[in-house]
Amino acid sequence: MKVLAIIPAAGTGVRMGGELPKQFLSLDGTSIFVYTLRKFAASDAISDIFLGVRGEDRKRVESELARENLEKPVRLISGGYSRQETVSKALSQAPEDTEVVVVHDAVRPFVELETIRAAVDAARQEGAAIVGIPSVDTVKQVDRQWVSATIPRERIVLAQTPQAFRFSILKEANDRAEADGFTATDESSLVERMGQPVMVLMGSDHNIKITKPSDLPLARLFLAQEKEQGESR
Repeated sequence: MKVLAIIPAAGTGVRMGGELPKQFLSLDGTSIFVYTLRKFAASDAISDIFLGVRGEDRKRVESELARENLEKPVRLISGGYSRQETVSKALSQAPEDTEVVVVHDAVRPFVELETIRAAVDAARQEGAAIVGIPSVDTVKQVDRQWVSATIPRERIVLAQTPQAFRFSILKEANDRAEADGFTATDESSLVERMGQPVMVLMGSDHNIKITKPSDLPLARLFLAQEKEQGESR
């Protein structure tokens, strides 16, 4: 049975500013999304990789992938107007023997191989699993500019990716959401609304999502640390 990784990379990166989508920003001469693909290609928990891209970005992506010697082939699929639509398109093209689907942000290049494996194993056993980290800040619920409640930190998790699901569960969740006209910012939300329990695995402060210019210096630091660790092995 196969494990499919879906990596949406069709965003426009408006929060980063400028005309270049964030997934194409360079870290040490290589686009961010390529670092992410390297992790999933190196994972023995993953059998297939789908990368969702915009039509206007396809040639650029093909050119960058041609320079890579990834351990697994990457199939390009047409991205939708939203992450949810991109994932839905990927699910419709998934191999028939797909058992588990893993969705990961293209701009989270510092995910660890152990995290990918743990998410896949948890999805096999429990049906649905996400990665998250506890909040270190006090969390306020607000109504416009006014605080309406303080949410206990021990009840808060900041969701990351990968998010992993049995194929049948995620497919049903996406189909229901499409039928209901419901849109969410992550796959877990779609699964939760069906009443499916979702396990939370401990994530990492290094598993950052690069979305704004202030994230880049930290990303460069983490990249240097990864290279140093690789050279010391």
